[in-house]
Amino acid sequence: MSVNKVILVGNVGKDPDVRHLEGGIAVARFPLATNETYTDKNGQKVTQTEWHNIVVWRNQAEIVEKYVKSGKLLYVEGRLRTSSYDDKETGVKKYFTEVYCTNFRFLGPSTGEVQDNTKQNAPETNTQRTDKPEPPMPEPEDDLPF
Repeated sequence: MSVNKVILVGNVGKDPDVRHLEGGIAVARFPLATNETYTDKNGQKVTQTEWHNIVVWRNQAEIVEKYVKSGKLLYVEGRLRTSSYDDKETGVKKYFTEVYCTNFRFLGPSTGEVQDNTKQNAPETNTQRTDKPEPPMPEPEDDLPF
């Protein structure tokens, strides 16, 4: 058995880039920032930011196009996908990892964002996929090897 599941809560780094492929299939891409804060050995608070590349497909991408803007707080569920390409300048194979979103939810205030009042605000709704439901997780076995 294997599991490839990611859950993130973070802020959108920039407005999504939405493209429409052949057949009208929409795909949206945007960076999501998550922060971890800890106290170092000198007692100073340190915040570390991790950036994640999010990819959203089909109907969810159309919702992203309308409502997701830079700075918006999102809950994202998905799976990791690593791809590669050959760098034309160096000839070196490069790898990148993306989170293929299967479900997301808007978090935070639904109206009157403080930093930028010109941004559209999205309705607070669950945007769970309806075209391909996730398969149910198998029940855990009683005979665990540890």
